[in-house]
Amino acid sequence: MNAKQLAAQAAAALISPGMCVGLGTGSTADCFIDALARRVQHDNLTVTVVASSVISQINAEQARLTVTSLAAIDQLDVYVDGADEIAPDLTVLKGRGQDLVQEKLLAKAAKEFWIIADTSKHVSNIGQQHPVAVEILPAALKLAQQKLAQLDIQTTLRKQPDGGNVFITAAGNLVLDVRLPSGDTGRWARRLDAVPGVIEHGIFHHLVNRALIGDDTKVTTFFPENDAPEAFAMIYDDGDSDGD
Repeated sequence: MNAKQLAAQAAAALISPGMCVGLGTGSTADCFIDALARRVQHDNLTVTVVASSVISQINAEQARLTVTSLAAIDQLDVYVDGADEIAPDLTVLKGRGQDLVQEKLLAKAAKEFWIIADTSKHVSNIGQQHPVAVEILPAALKLAQQKLAQLDIQTTLRKQPDGGNVFITAAGNLVLDVRLPSGDTGRWARRLDAVPGVIEHGIFHHLVNRALIGDDTKVTTFFPENDAPEAFAMIYDDGDSDGD
């Protein structure tokens, strides 16, 4: 069992009967879907799940989980997802895929937001390994680019992997991959929120309630209120910086 699978298993073990659970998108979220399905099967756990994407919904249905829609519920008990980067204050970066808006919506709709990851996702500052995805209303692309340039933010319009066309999100929008200047991440998140035409961005600031970080042998849990920056930074300094 690899580090992501260990973290996913630890998160699934914390799910209580009757919970409504939000499912993230990506390889790490898939590990959680599998782990949760095993608990449902072997422990007779009764849960309802809400997916953040079509692919996660398909995976959950194939795993025989009970799937409902966000429109059918008042609130999620917990949303569990992976991350592209995790900073010492548990701010996370997401959005390398195409379901950013739904992921942010579920994170904010849940009573708790848990991140599961391995140590390769540790960074000292958000944007260190990956650009920040900013989802843009297509008609507002030029206006948004001009405003971001005024903020000294470098932008690149995301294209399909083969370069033949622009990248279109699940919501039908464009994505600007941006490089933020140095400074407070929360401040930059608020600035991105205020740019006309921005639908959403990949900075999840002050949203994570629990981070379960796996390595080859164990899972370490971090909470924002329990000196997470110092403890997480120490793990980061000693951790494995290799990718997935």
